Amino acid sequence: MATTLIGKKLGMTRVYLERGVAVPVTVIEIQPNVVTQLRTQEKDGYTAVQVGAQDVAPRNSTMPMIGHDMKAGANPKRTHLEFRVDAKELANFSLGQALDVGVFEKVAFVDVAGISKGKGFAGVMKRHNFKGLFASHGTERKHRSPGSIGGLGSNRGFGGGLLKGKRMAGHMGAERVTQRSLDVVRIDKERNLLLVKGPIPGPTNGLVEIHSAVRLYKTKSVKQAEKAKS
Repeated sequence: MATTLIGKKLGMTRVYLERGVAVPVTVIEIQPNVVTQLRTQEKDGYTAVQVGAQDVAPRNSTMPMIGHDMKAGANPKRTHLEFRVDAKELANFSLGQALDVGVFEKVAFVDVAGISKGKGFAGVMKRHNFKGLFASHGTERKHRSPGSIGGLGSNRGFGGGLLKGKRMAGHMGAERVTQRSLDVVRIDKERNLLLVKGPIPGPTNGLVEIHSAVRLYKTKSVKQAEKAKS
């Protein structure tokens, strides 16, 4: 898996390209992530790199986490994550190493994952884009209801309950969402900013995970190869 960093979504704005085209972008702040642990095959059964981001006051952390980050010579971190690497790639990382936004300097497209905004309990029209009942005369005042649900019952509605997967009202949002293959529009190393085209999940100041795109169409693969050579 590619190097994954923890960033903070600052919000959206627009930038103008050289040809005068306005591009909507999301601004992600990536403060240097510290390598807090190296997982090895001999000790852990797999190889991976753990990074931590965002300093936190010791009183807001725990003694085990304070000691864990101290081994890497780092202050207590608010959040940690791991990304898999092979044994050869593991040699490129060292305990206490700082990884900044420059990691994406030769990356044209990134995948960004985060927790989407919670919408609470939502009906079927908002949650699943149902059209609702008829709005003509004779319809009771429940136009936003899902309608009949018995048709999807097991054993043709004669007992057994509904089959799993029936779309109904329920909790919406507050789940992990990944936006794939977003264009990297600009990198500002001085301010630790990464600008990607389009929206990403989560609220302003929410934490997100960023790594180079793992699935690209042919045209984007060509662009990625050209940027990697530059």
